[in-house]
Order: sequence, then C-alpha cells, then structure tokens
Amino acid sequence: MSRITQFPARLSSLLCAGLLLVLASPAGAQGFPSKPVKFLVGFPPGTSVDILGRVVAQKLNEAWQQPVIVDNRPGAAGNLAADAAAKSPSDGYTLFFANNGIAVSAALYRKLPFNPLEDLAPVVHVASAPLVLVVAPALPVKTVKELIALARSRPGELNFASSGTGNSDHMAQELFKSMARINIVHVPYKGSPQALTGVIGGETAMYLTGLPPTLALIKAGRLRALGVSGTSRSAVLPDVPTIAEAGVPGYQADLWYGTFAPAKTARDVTEKLSADIDRVLKLPEVRERFAALGVTPTGGTSASFSAFFKADIEKWSRVAKAAGLTLD
Repeated sequence: MSRITQFPARLSSLLCAGLLLVLASPAGAQGFPSKPVKFLVGFPPGTSVDILGRVVAQKLNEAWQQPVIVDNRPGAAGNLAADAAAKSPSDGYTLFFANNGIAVSAALYRKLPFNPLEDLAPVVHVASAPLVLVVAPALPVKTVKELIALARSRPGELNFASSGTGNSDHMAQELFKSMARINIVHVPYKGSPQALTGVIGGETAMYLTGLPPTLALIKAGRLRALGVSGTSRSAVLPDVPTIAEAGVPGYQADLWYGTFAPAKTARDVTEKLSADIDRVLKLPEVRERFAALGVTPTGGTSASFSAFFKADIEKWSRVAKAAGLTLD
C-alpha cells in the first residue's frame, strides 16, 4: 500500500479512536447530563438554601429533561453534605448547593474531613441576599439601638438563636455581638425553622437569619424586623433600615448561595454546569421568584465564583480570629 493510500486510513483510524475516547471519557460534557443529577443540600427542608436549591433544580430539570433531585443531608453546619459531595464521583452528577456556611466552616474549623478549597470546585455563584435581624414582638424593643441598649443593661441575660454552631448565621451574629459591644448568649438549634420557632416562642431574644423563610412570619406580625445586614435596604422590606444605619456603623454580612462540584470534575463539565445554571438564573420567572424572596440572582463563571469564594474565606477567617472562635 502506498503512503497516499495509507494516510487516509491512518487519519480515519485516529479520528475514530479520538471520538471514542471523547465519548467514553467520564469528563466529556457532550450529552451531559444523560441521567439524574443530585443536589446535596446541607440543611433541612424549608431553609433558604433548600428553597433556592429547589427553584434552580426545577428549572434545570426542565432544561435538561433529566431529574434533578434535591437531597437534604443536614448536620455539622452543612459539612456532612459538603463532605459527601467532595467524596462523590467527579462526573458532574452529584453537586453541592451551599450557602456561605461553607466559607465560614473553612475559616472556623481546625479539622474538617475535607478541604473546601482543594476538594470542591466552585461552579457558579447563584445568588446573594441580606440577613434580617428579627425579635419576638413581645420583646420591648423596636429598633437596633433599643436592642443594644437592652442587652447592655442586662449583660449575659439575652440570647440569640442560630441554625447551628459554626453556621453562617451564628458567625454573622458573633460579628454583630462584637461590633455592638454586647454580651449575649448563643443558643444553637438544629436548623433555621427550629431557630425561628424558638424566637417566636420566646426561648431566644433575637435571630439574624436568611430572608426567604422569614418574610411571611414578618408580614404576619409573628416576628419584628429591626434591620437587614446588607449595605442597602431590601426591596421586600423597604421600611427596615440596614443594621449599619440603625446603630452599628460598618456592619455588613450578606448571605450568598452557590453550587459546587467535586474538585476533579472535568473543566468542560464544570463550565457547562456553570453556563446552564447561569441561563436558569436569567429566566424571568426565576428572577421574579428570587425577588419575591428578597434574593438577588448573581450568576457568572466558575472562575469568578472561585475568586469570590477564596475572598469570603479570608473575610470570615479575620472575623473568627478577632472573636477568638475555633471549632474542632
């Protein structure tokens, strides 16, 4: 056989081998997803992470024509779900839908069964939202300044709820406690629904928590909102001042939500996931739903989310160091 006749045969053979390699590769994004995708959520149903995760999952289900299953695995400030995601196959079919509690954990825990920066790959920054500072209507305060004055008059007597030790709401309140120079006691619950029930029932005095599960309680008069944690007022609570303008200058502790994949997930799969979720976040019905919950869709690339994630870990590391907080 001549070289001229050999070349097409060799080229054909190489092309076929290359095509088979791409199709056989678990990292290939072509045709992804071809089976159900799982969203691991580290908090119970009814929490802000769960609510938003289900909105995104439903729209991805419609776009992909594949089931997107929300799998709630609460515990250890979301770290049980994070650990499970980090140890899952790196094929894009198991994702971790998280809030900034994962950055808080990276800053706060001396030992974790996984490394948030090395074992998880940021996929996309889904959304951001302020926290809202709420108290029971029976508590004799109507402003942040009045709450601070009451706490200073009764040092060590007032307490604050959280969804669990080391969660983002816990750290946001430790920051508030430090900046307001008050002595209040931490009472951890198993999740934000239980923490909200604790405030409503008078077990705890205050709670700085996410907006999505709290808005209806505020509007029903079962909780009183004193301030929001962002740099500007929330569109869904326009009459509620920021904590910074209401008595703690410089205070800011927004909540964010994002999606992660196991660290060794192929870049083309991660980029497809990022692009697909970004498109979902641009849908009018998703933006309308998020707006009603007081949440702002973010989107963007995996690279931009990775940089944001690292910066947030550094921020909470400074807060933990200043407060002298560490967890094993």
